[in-house]
Amino acid sequence: MPEGANDERHDHFLRLYVAHEEALRCFLLTLLPGREEAREVMQGVAMVLWRKFDSLSSPADFRRWAFGVARMEALTFNRDRQRDRLVFDEEVLALLADEVDQEADDYAAEREALDECLGKLEPAQRKLLEAAYEPGARLDELAFAMGRTPMSFYKALHRIRLALMDCTQRVLTREGMA
Repeated sequence: MPEGANDERHDHFLRLYVAHEEALRCFLLTLLPGREEAREVMQGVAMVLWRKFDSLSSPADFRRWAFGVARMEALTFNRDRQRDRLVFDEEVLALLADEVDQEADDYAAEREALDECLGKLEPAQRKLLEAAYEPGARLDELAFAMGRTPMSFYKALHRIRLALMDCTQRVLTREGMA
C-alpha cells in the first residue's frame, strides 16, 4: 500500500475512533467490574479495531461494529478472569450489552435532536444558555453581568430549557424515535 494511502487510512480510522471512543468506554464500563478493567480492555479493542479496520463495510457502521468488537473483547476478558467473583456470566453480560447498545442509539438520536433545536435558538438565547453551562459559571454573577436580576435570569434559562425539551421531543417524534 502506498505510504500516502496508509496515512489516509490511519487518519480515517482515528477520526472514527475518536468520535466513538467515549461511547465505547462507557459501554465497556457497563460490561466490566471496574475502570481499570475497562481501560485494559479498551486498549485491546483499539488494537483489534485498527487491525480489522479494512473489514469495515461502511464508515456509517463504525459504531455498531466497534461495539460488537468491544462486546467480544469484554466476553474474552471476563472468560479469562472467570475465577474472579465479580465477573458476570455471559448471559447477563449479553443482556447488559444489548441494553446499553439500545440506550446508546437513543442517546445519539436525542443528541442530534438537541443539536438541531439548539440551532433554532435566537442568538441571545444561545448566548445565555452557553454562559450558564460554562464550567465554573455562577448564575447570580451571570445575571448581574447581563444586567438582569437573578430571578429573571433563572426564568429565562428555564424557558429556554423547556423550549429545548419541547423541540427535542417534536424532532424525535417526527423521526419516529419518541
